Amino acid sequence: MIDLRSDTCSRPTPEMRRVMAYAEVGDDVYGDDPTVKALEAAVADILGKEDAVYMPSGTMTNQVAVRTHTQPGDAVLFDQAAHVYVLENGGVAAFSGVLPRPLPGVRGIFTPADVDAVIGVPHRFFPTTVTAPARLLCLENTHNNGGGSIWPLEALEAATAAGRRHGLATHLDGARLWHATAATGVSEADYARSFDTVSVCMSKALGAPMGSCLVGPADFVSRARRFKQMFGGGFRQAGLVAAGALHALEHHRPRLGETHALAARFAQGLAQIDGIEIDPASVQSNIVRYRLTDVAAGSVVDQAHQRGLWMLPSGADAIRAVFYLDITERDVDDALRIIAQAIDASPRVGAEPTARGGGY
Repeated sequence: MIDLRSDTCSRPTPEMRRVMAYAEVGDDVYGDDPTVKALEAAVADILGKEDAVYMPSGTMTNQVAVRTHTQPGDAVLFDQAAHVYVLENGGVAAFSGVLPRPLPGVRGIFTPADVDAVIGVPHRFFPTTVTAPARLLCLENTHNNGGGSIWPLEALEAATAAGRRHGLATHLDGARLWHATAATGVSEADYARSFDTVSVCMSKALGAPMGSCLVGPADFVSRARRFKQMFGGGFRQAGLVAAGALHALEHHRPRLGETHALAARFAQGLAQIDGIEIDPASVQSNIVRYRLTDVAAGSVVDQAHQRGLWMLPSGADAIRAVFYLDITERDVDDALRIIAQAIDASPRVGAEPTARGGGY
């Protein structure tokens, strides 16, 4: 099975398994796991922040960040398709009790004017007590629902500056920030500089088994540790998995460009298949989203799965495929062949099943 559902489907390498097996461990809840502490220090240093806290998942680091920055009833600004807003099971409402204020981003990227428009213009005749006070602005880089889109550094800095003009704290969902750096050469620290806090994931881009880090000022991270524990994130001998993350930081981060090349190869091949719409130039990192013109995404995904290719439908007519270090060029070519077959085997939308031309 060629599994392109997500880069979270990667498997630990033999070398990663070895360092995990022999990791020095303690009890993370008591703060004495030396491998967790080494990971937190390394990530804080890479991102240019004072401190970091390691948690089981990127969803948890994002949700803890929102909870630590806000109080119930506050408003938080997100892109309309942000992961923390639409793909974390309503956590911002359930855990933090905040009011989402969506921004009209294009592939996840919005402007200072968008921020200004959501905040509005205060006037002395309008009571300040009738609207939820905006406290936090969240960005995502790279942007999952945007197809792995990367924020230009200038646009990112302009958007966060707009937030600060309105007195907002800033948080970056940088689950795949490593990919933005690999694609552009802009360091993680330069991307992180505009933000109070940043979340980075070890189990997506880097291929570790689990875990994410939330970085920021030392006093913020200290408060975040309380919510980590409250949300059930205290995991005892966590050095076993932190060792895998440390290994990935050192050995896998330099290889992320390989996954971008695979995604580009895949996008170029998709553009040659009848019934698919995609602009290969829009693929900026390791995520490829493409549209089907006259067959249903669910049907194509099912047909492809029967033939040995696993992908995710993304709405009625679109599909997502994600590339990671386990995937090879041969996998890409085989996937393209299977997709063409799956389209041929799928009924046209609103028509009886019929044979189709096309291929890679």
